[in-house]
Amino acid sequence: MKIAIVHDWLVTFAGAERVLAEMMVCYPDADIFAVIDFLKPEDRGFLNGKHVTTSWLQKLPGVHKFYQRYLPLMPWAIQSLDLSQYDVVISSSHAVAKGVRLAPHQLHVCMCYTPMRYAWDLRTAYLNDAGLNTGIKGWLANWLLDRIQKWDFENSKNVHHFVAISNYIAERIARCYGRTSVLVYPPVDVAGFGLKTAPPQNYFITASRLVPYKNVALIIKAFAQMPDLHLKVVGTGSEFEHCKKLAGPNVEMMGFLPHDELAQQIQGAQAFIFAADEDFGIAPLEAQACGTPVIAYAKGGALETVAVKERPTGLFFHAQTESAIAQAVRSFDLQNFQAAHCRQNAMKFSAANFRDNFKQKIDLFWREFQVQLNGSKAGVAA
Repeated sequence: MKIAIVHDWLVTFAGAERVLAEMMVCYPDADIFAVIDFLKPEDRGFLNGKHVTTSWLQKLPGVHKFYQRYLPLMPWAIQSLDLSQYDVVISSSHAVAKGVRLAPHQLHVCMCYTPMRYAWDLRTAYLNDAGLNTGIKGWLANWLLDRIQKWDFENSKNVHHFVAISNYIAERIARCYGRTSVLVYPPVDVAGFGLKTAPPQNYFITASRLVPYKNVALIIKAFAQMPDLHLKVVGTGSEFEHCKKLAGPNVEMMGFLPHDELAQQIQGAQAFIFAADEDFGIAPLEAQACGTPVIAYAKGGALETVAVKERPTGLFFHAQTESAIAQAVRSFDLQNFQAAHCRQNAMKFSAANFRDNFKQKIDLFWREFQVQLNGSKAGVAA
């Protein structure tokens, strides 16, 4: 069984790339493809020196810095990749990778992080953020995204099996593509976030990229209503300066922290606060791996990763508002949670569990596909 793994693009090492890294552990002989590859040398370790085959988009001017502007060309770029020599193609996709061209004798499994956000659910938000929501530019952007959405839907029909990273995404796959999927939760580095060994200190923490949809500014505003409570904010991003201006004396903006320091800070916190509507959300599980309970927005992946009933590992707030967050923080009582329960819950999402589950699914799909192929050949021969 010769395998190719097709990733959308390689420009940073984030959640999708962590999944790709574990796929490569499952299939170390697989060849890797992407429309572009501009990973920095310090982020390439997970590739183990493996060459990444890219498309003609790699050579276009300005694509290194402004690759997202080339989105309208990516459907053609992904379909230009020659995958004819492979038995199984695994697309690692939140955008265009699922659109690869394959022959009938090739099995296509899509590890789907989400249907393409900018073409489906979050189009309005993306266009607003890009300033493309009005006028001729807005009309042209919507026209292009309509075409991309149509292309995305048509090519979803060519995927034999979808693998969803959460039930939340499985529902989105069903709604956008009319397809069923199997569930394999993505890997979490539980080994890199050890269980706390000392009682927590008197502060709360949040850690993420400081970008609008993470709603860190909302958390900071909530703590403005609670000057007696201390919040630590870890991370950098486009909203750092905005968040810094909002931060009162009880909010500590810590910026980027190396991994070990981040883990130490999470271990020392009363609770980890998470206000984003995420497809899965790894940060709340990293916190639980440290034995730190989570105060999370009750939507998206958090509903699947934070336990609030038996052996609770956190609690929810039900609106993305300052008052809802403040009320949840005020109602938090550390005595209701056990660090060991948090850790045990996080272990369900370990990298080892991901590898076992993912490989079992691929092997099953391949066996079923071979039966279908042999049946088709027998029918033709008859």
